[in-house]
Amino acid sequence: MDRDLILDARDGNQDAFGILVAGSIDRCYALAFRILRDVELSRDAVQGALLGAWEDLPSLRDPDRFDAWLTRLVVNACYAEARRERRWTTKIRLIPPDHPTVPDTATLVADRDELERAFRRLPPEQRAVVVLHHYQGLSLEEVATTLGIPAGTARSRLHHATRQLRAGVDADARPSITEGHVA
Repeated sequence: MDRDLILDARDGNQDAFGILVAGSIDRCYALAFRILRDVELSRDAVQGALLGAWEDLPSLRDPDRFDAWLTRLVVNACYAEARRERRWTTKIRLIPPDHPTVPDTATLVADRDELERAFRRLPPEQRAVVVLHHYQGLSLEEVATTLGIPAGTARSRLHHATRQLRAGVDADARPSITEGHVA
């Protein structure tokens, strides 16, 4: 980001803030969608984060940390939306890979569905760590800094999320027994 642009926006220049937002909105929405898995909730979270960014921008002490600060605002807005929604539906939306290398087969779709169902069972705090670490490529120390949590907490959340994802996928793979019959 352009440091001068951030400083201008921090001083109340709406045009400078608009340029900053235009350069960040796609990244913010992608992050929110990967955490919330819902188009409308993601839009609401990004809108709330950007509104909060405009209101809190004068308090940003280090303009060089604008991206990390904005990421943290988006993640916190996702937490707020998740708490407000309180109902995680089982709608499955496939997110196409950034760079598909192999055509999708039925097996790959089924695997992604299982993983998606398991991911939806994670609490938003664990989702955020998984998304920031695996999708955005941040180290666990960077994730911790971005979320304002200790590095050990970030490692713990990632560890528990990974265990829950494995357990969720394994549970979906096992046949269910209803009334004495395998379904």
